Amino acid sequence: MDFSLAGMWKSMGLPARMVVIALALESIYSLSIMAERLFTFWKAREQSRLYAEKLRDLLPGHQMVEAAKIASGMKLGHIPRVLGLGISEYNKGRDALNNQGPHDVGDFDLVEAINRAIERGTLRVTADLRRGLGGLATVASTAPFIGLLGTVLGIITAFQLMAASGAGGLASVSSGIAEALITTAFGLLVAIPAVMMFNYLTNRVEEMTVDIADASNELVDFFLKEGRFDEPLTNPGTKAPAAGAPAAAAPAAKS
Repeated sequence: MDFSLAGMWKSMGLPARMVVIALALESIYSLSIMAERLFTFWKAREQSRLYAEKLRDLLPGHQMVEAAKIASGMKLGHIPRVLGLGISEYNKGRDALNNQGPHDVGDFDLVEAINRAIERGTLRVTADLRRGLGGLATVASTAPFIGLLGTVLGIITAFQLMAASGAGGLASVSSGIAEALITTAFGLLVAIPAVMMFNYLTNRVEEMTVDIADASNELVDFFLKEGRFDEPLTNPGTKAPAAGAPAAAAPAAKS
């Protein structure tokens, strides 16, 4: 028997070939998820860092319109997506307070509205960050069983060859045993990287979720301390408040 890849493929029966094809499709699928998630997480980290740096300049000047505009252009950053919703809610709510007066909006609580916007954004962003991880877990859990199915089919082939030849020598069953071992090894080669990458990506999602919570809490604290709910919004490009006005630090994005 030829134990090269081409030789083993030629010696396989149809059931074993179907198993190998299924494992190859799972491998391609899992590799595409890994590549897409790694790129997405890298872009999310870079955009979040850039947004945190910009907020350090915008928040002390209360340039909330510009802060919301910049966040809307960073579609992959987990922190700008969440904080952008909170800042946009702050802008809309403060417009309502300025136009109707602080006593004409009933029981509307702007800080609570900001918190709700941040919670909604956190749920959506977390779901987006987890996209594809379920498929990766499915590959990691099913690939060994598909390989095991190939093992069983290979053993059946070995017994069929033994019965057809009427002999019990190694030569009569070697091709069937080879099919069994090949499909088992292939299943493990597909499953092991999928398991490792699933655990790594899951930990990355948890870290980014913590970053979102930290940055969101800092933003809400800033609004509570320096929100200036009754003052007009600072338009983009305007100067910061006069000297002596309190300056706030921007929520920092952790690496």
